[in-house]
Amino acid sequence: MRYFFSTGEASGEVSATSLARAIADLDPDAHFEGIGGDRMREQGVKLWNHTRGWSTMGIFEALMNVPKLWLIMWRNALRLKKNPPDLIVVVDFGAVHMRLAKTLRRIGYRRPILYFFPPGAWLDKPQQAQAVAELSVPLVAFEHQRDFYTKHGLPVHFFGHPLAPAYTMRPPRPAPPRDGGTIAILPGSRAGEIKRHLPVLLDAYVQLRARRPNLKAILGAADRAGEQMIGAELERRTLSGLTIVQSAQAAIAQADAAWVASGTAVLESALTGVPAIAFYVLSQAQARIARRIYSGPHITIPNLVLKKRVVPELLQEDVTADALSREMESVLLSPETQYEELLGLRAALGPAEVLEQSAAFAVALARS
Repeated sequence: MRYFFSTGEASGEVSATSLARAIADLDPDAHFEGIGGDRMREQGVKLWNHTRGWSTMGIFEALMNVPKLWLIMWRNALRLKKNPPDLIVVVDFGAVHMRLAKTLRRIGYRRPILYFFPPGAWLDKPQQAQAVAELSVPLVAFEHQRDFYTKHGLPVHFFGHPLAPAYTMRPPRPAPPRDGGTIAILPGSRAGEIKRHLPVLLDAYVQLRARRPNLKAILGAADRAGEQMIGAELERRTLSGLTIVQSAQAAIAQADAAWVASGTAVLESALTGVPAIAFYVLSQAQARIARRIYSGPHITIPNLVLKKRVVPELLQEDVTADALSREMESVLLSPETQYEELLGLRAALGPAEVLEQSAAFAVALARS
């Protein structure tokens, strides 16, 4: 059978490839095509379009992408209608995927569309949930989102968060020597995130290394483009003790703790047992919009799921070199404090069989 996966950014690719591998275990003859990036290509997905540059920060950058994405969306919708796969799986990236699903239905596409990580996980909107349920089969990753759909009488499916069983929580580590340690630096996957975050992160590293002269850091790039951007910034500075790797997991594998841009990478770090400090910076205009839309006490997934501040969060004007280095110093001195809090996260995200159950559901949907 043919499965078509569509993603828009690095976090979506992680979920898509995890589900695709689980589907392949149940359906060894499965053929995968889709829209994505290097990670999907390396997993054997035949790409129709590469998503490099699709993900942006804020409405102004997004508007510049509209003509290109609109054309790609229409071209792929017509191609899918002409030669429909057994199942379309769209992952997150609601601005594009909601429009793609709507266009497909308008031109008469009748095969199943599975929406993996539908939009609105923390911004529950009845009209949006209604649209998702009308256009697709929603497969949500959080219990509270399932309850929201159910409360409004909408069909929904939930097995747990697919990343939970994909990572092994390492044993707790003692605090590193007071003059050293290894930290991971994850500035984000989007170009705008790297531009906003990397300079202050490197400043914080310099401050921390002044107190810990044997400190080392591993910078994680989401893809080759990110690696080039990070490398260019490092060339401008004369810093030592820094290396660049591709992927969040490669960066945090040997780290005592991590600075992580808020997003899926914080969850990956938490599920691996690596203490983290989360941060995020938007433009002032974007921040004003975000504060009007959302006023909750937390923004990172571990804190949202556990309903308490387990991972320190630094946002906007609080993201300074002083604050980042101070929070990291605190974590390096007693990493066990956050580690113990994170032990309950995996159970809160669902059972160990979530990927197998999600894949079995997808295969059954494809065969329907």
